[in-house]
Amino acid sequence: MKENINVNNYAEKIGEALPRGILLNTNGDKFNAMVIGWGGLGTCWGVPVFTVYVRESRYTKAQLDKTEEFTISVPLEKPVPEIQRVCGSQSGNNIDKASAAHLTIEESRTNSTPGVKEYPITLECKVLYSQKQDLSRLPEDIREKMYPQNIDGSNPMANRDAHTMYIGQIVDAYIIK
Repeated sequence: MKENINVNNYAEKIGEALPRGILLNTNGDKFNAMVIGWGGLGTCWGVPVFTVYVRESRYTKAQLDKTEEFTISVPLEKPVPEIQRVCGSQSGNNIDKASAAHLTIEESRTNSTPGVKEYPITLECKVLYSQKQDLSRLPEDIREKMYPQNIDGSNPMANRDAHTMYIGQIVDAYIIK
């Protein structure tokens, strides 16, 4: 069962959960969930949006580019350590994250990317716009810390790869019961 929500009523909970890690789900070649700690809930072009940032080398990026849709899954309480470990450090290119993290996949209502029951606040999003970052425009301290050029693209936390920003229109929002 899915209970409709007004996403603005959950803005604080989503904002608190994001730095601890929420899930960005894609469903191009297969379902994939990636832990993200950067993003934002807002309004753009008069519609509710969720903005995500994905490094160029990530499996998730290829999935997003293929389908131009995603779901965001947010825990009601604290993140589940096993989900965070698997979905935050493994590549969906190499493993089935749903199986490895014991995720309960829930069919979406509006797009073709499922949500995750363990992280029940669900935002279904359609990509409206994407753009690769121009690292030269970032302040030097951020560029050195977040994009060190001596670390290859396989490092999940900080590496040389720029991000692509995806602005997704929230087309449905609910809590999986």
